[in-house]
Amino acid sequence: MVTEGDRQGLFEVLSTIPDPRDPRGCRYSLVSILAVAVCAVLAGACTFASVTDWVRNQDQEVWGRLGFSDRVPAATTVWRLLIRIDADVLSRVLARWLLARTAPVAMAGRRWRLVIAVDGKVERGARLTDGRRVHLLSAYDTCTGIVLAQVQIDAKSNEIPAFTPLMRLVAAQLGSLRDVLVLADALHAQTGHAELLAADGGHLMVTVKGNQPTLHNQLKSLPWAQIPIGSQTRETGHGRKETRTVKAVTVATPGGMAFPHAQQAVRITRTRTIKGKTSREAAYLTVSLPAEQAQPADLGTWARSEWHIENRLHYVRDVTLREDAHQARTGNGPAVFATLRNTSIGYHRTNGATNIAEATRRANHRPHDLIDAVTTSNPVVTRGNPTTQ
Repeated sequence: MVTEGDRQGLFEVLSTIPDPRDPRGCRYSLVSILAVAVCAVLAGACTFASVTDWVRNQDQEVWGRLGFSDRVPAATTVWRLLIRIDADVLSRVLARWLLARTAPVAMAGRRWRLVIAVDGKVERGARLTDGRRVHLLSAYDTCTGIVLAQVQIDAKSNEIPAFTPLMRLVAAQLGSLRDVLVLADALHAQTGHAELLAADGGHLMVTVKGNQPTLHNQLKSLPWAQIPIGSQTRETGHGRKETRTVKAVTVATPGGMAFPHAQQAVRITRTRTIKGKTSREAAYLTVSLPAEQAQPADLGTWARSEWHIENRLHYVRDVTLREDAHQARTGNGPAVFATLRNTSIGYHRTNGATNIAEATRRANHRPHDLIDAVTTSNPVVTRGNPTTQ
């Protein structure tokens, strides 16, 4: 939960991050260098070198506003500092700053539910000394576009063990997981995940595939032909026609479903027609919300929201902010720069931008407006496209 006292400008929140340097001989303040990194990536910088290029190309008035006098740090100075920053602390501080800038939702007569999508991403350009690529797991607020938390997956591990520490960070960020709905792909159809969220009052909606064969077979064997259609949507665009049909049923068999806390079984059938050829596929899901709190139309909307983390975050990091081409390999560099990219996307999303490339160009052309915006201590935006029921 963000309180009135948490609403601070960028400089104030960055001052809470520990400085890893020896205080003797520090020419530039940590806050100034971090502020440059944040502003530069908001303006489209994609590498550590381009961060320095951005500030070097500004006039002395901008330098002064960022805390510099007649000179700015060299590229090596910026790089050496940023790769030593605690990436987890930086992610937590910047996510809290973005949340503080976002005004609370006001939905008269309707109940709003926070929906978080969880997914991992491999940074293809970032290889560690052992040749392993950096793998990050993120929790993404599908309403605001803010990454609430991010963890780096340990070597010789995968996303499953990282889910618990990620949810702990989200709970610390929000104050609680109560009534929060977490969306995840089939990899996270794990009983431990369901138990963790239920213990904290949260809910899980997860796709079920062959990695949970008993549950998958149980879902497929339900009498779907006898279950009425709950929701159906049709879309046309990009040379294709698509119909999405949602059916949901509360499973009341002895013992329920073979998954803890599952309240409803869901089948979503996608029928696509492209160039006269029609294909059909069915996806099976479970959700821990009862029918009175999760109608088929809601379930269909939430299922599509899971793709927001791919389309609105990971794709933008790769294509617009060139993450996979960035060969950051040293220290905490890959995770730190991923956090800066997340912050840039979240910042522009909360300002209403739908085209992040355009938003970064605008920020780059107006550095004083950018600094004005990030240093204000008042929330200036509202949540967009809230998920309601």
